[in-house]
Amino acid sequence: MVLKKQMSIKRMNKKGVFFTLLVISILLLFLVSYTFSSVIKDRGAITKRIETMNNFVFSVEQDLPRQLYISGFRIIFLIEKEIVDTGNYIADFNSTFAEVFYNGTLNGNLQPLMIGANFSGIQESLNKKAIKINANITLTNPSLIVGQDNPWNIKVSLTADLLIIDNTNLVLWNRTAEIVSYVPIENFEDPFYVVGTSNLVPNKINKTIHEPFVDGNDVSNLSSHLEESYYINSTSAPSFIDRLEGRTSPNVNGIESLVYLPELSFQGIPLKDKSVVDYIYFSSQNPTPLYKVTGMPSWFKLDDSSLDVYGVRGISYLA
Repeated sequence: MVLKKQMSIKRMNKKGVFFTLLVISILLLFLVSYTFSSVIKDRGAITKRIETMNNFVFSVEQDLPRQLYISGFRIIFLIEKEIVDTGNYIADFNSTFAEVFYNGTLNGNLQPLMIGANFSGIQESLNKKAIKINANITLTNPSLIVGQDNPWNIKVSLTADLLIIDNTNLVLWNRTAEIVSYVPIENFEDPFYVVGTSNLVPNKINKTIHEPFVDGNDVSNLSSHLEESYYINSTSAPSFIDRLEGRTSPNVNGIESLVYLPELSFQGIPLKDKSVVDYIYFSSQNPTPLYKVTGMPSWFKLDDSSLDVYGVRGISYLA
């Protein structure tokens, strides 16, 4: 009887150990599963956050050139307005452009048109977008270069340190950004006409649609080009930036038009007996001899170097 009882107790102990080990195994399995699941969830959250930040970085890279374009367009508009208002050219285009871009002022005067479009405005716009995704963005150490590498556009280049930080400290994106935008000069006013005619005969810059100008003795294209005061690229002429500063020196990115004298006469502006090439007509330059062109009005005269530009040397004669 005692022996049976002892054997029964042993069997119960074995069962107890078995069930204890089973419970421990289940608990360990649950713990491992929970930990693994948590790691997967955390990794998924991190991956999703990284994707969100990458998308934001991409949108910033797409947006910055657009914002730089808007800023550049408005600055050129304001500089031209200053020329119209004062009747004088800009002394230094680059320094004036930089003042408006960084400070939102022109000659120290605040320009409402630049609100949200100057450097600090661009930063503020980017930060508003960053806040929506719980991030922070900064542009520091900016360097601005403005110039022309072709006749028909102003090239605006901004280099700055771009730092984007995730406020949860999961992601950081840091690099030197180089942003470039091209602002077309077409449809801006030519400063030579603004100053040269006291803005009585303004002339918007538009590329010609009438080339070639001469076909044998047919000068109808040249006549239309003249009447509409269109522009061509000419390395003998000043660039658009040169024109804003009142300079007439040759430039590889130069442009020129032909002055349609009847428009000036209609406004009561005294006419000059000189080449009608705009940078010559509106300056103190007066190259001679002058030439007339068969089939063109008698007042239409060109200097010798311009004959080949317009393809009329074969049908020109001394004025």
